[in-house]
Amino acid sequence: MAYIGNIPAESYASFERQVFTIVNSQTAYTLTHAVTNENDIRLVVNNVVQEPGSGKAYTASGTTLTLSAALVNGTDEMYCVYLGRALQTVNPPAASVGNSQTAPTIITGQTAETSIATDDLILLSDTSASGALKKMTRANFVSGIGGTNTPAFFALGDTQNVTYTRTKVTFSTEVIDTAGAFASSKFTVPSGQAGKYFIFGSIKGEVDTDNHLLNMYSNIYKNGSNSVENRLDFGTNGARSCTNLVHALLDLSVGDYVELYGLVQTSSSQASFNAESNATHFGGYKIIE
Repeated sequence: MAYIGNIPAESYASFERQVFTIVNSQTAYTLTHAVTNENDIRLVVNNVVQEPGSGKAYTASGTTLTLSAALVNGTDEMYCVYLGRALQTVNPPAASVGNSQTAPTIITGQTAETSIATDDLILLSDTSASGALKKMTRANFVSGIGGTNTPAFFALGDTQNVTYTRTKVTFSTEVIDTAGAFASSKFTVPSGQAGKYFIFGSIKGEVDTDNHLLNMYSNIYKNGSNSVENRLDFGTNGARSCTNLVHALLDLSVGDYVELYGLVQTSSSQASFNAESNATHFGGYKIIE
């Protein structure tokens, strides 16, 4: 049929429905919406459509519905449908809304949050479920992201008199030991913490006033064997003291251990690892992969 004006929406329309609570011996009930007369509603009692009109099953005017006979609570059921109040608020069927039904600006331009609560929900596309949209709390979302650089350790070395041989540096002061895995001047990878570790060390080598340094080595040992070495060669006119740094990125398994070794060659046999100003130290941490 032809008509003037905008085309009315035909999809997802339904008539508003009101369910009544039956009261024994009561024939008058209140309607949610005012009506002109009983022909504006369809009344259903016990799944049977009732005939409207005076002398029939019911009459209605304004917000008052009057029955010709009372019903019984617990036995009878009654509802009405407002024939003149078609609603356009019914949810569309599942999977009935596509890209063409949503505006591209549905999110763009919305106020950006400056913080997010732990129980706030995040919308995401699950590629394992053909891109199905799912929601996840912020707490669950971030649990699989990032990590911490632990286990980690850092210790300060002792002053040691040494000879011309590779010597293990001793550490009596632990500054950081997150897993309790640093003991006897060595770090041992604890259970469940295998991975790649950044290990670093510093040794201050020193000789007395009558001598000078010829060579100085700093070594990171893995499981008792040299893994990485940094060597300084001074020749015949070396300094009396020098700090030598060494570092390495090591792939460590559970139970592997690392230690710091050093060697000082002098023009005589008098030399030491010096702990002054914490120049001799040893540390490391597990990197995030």
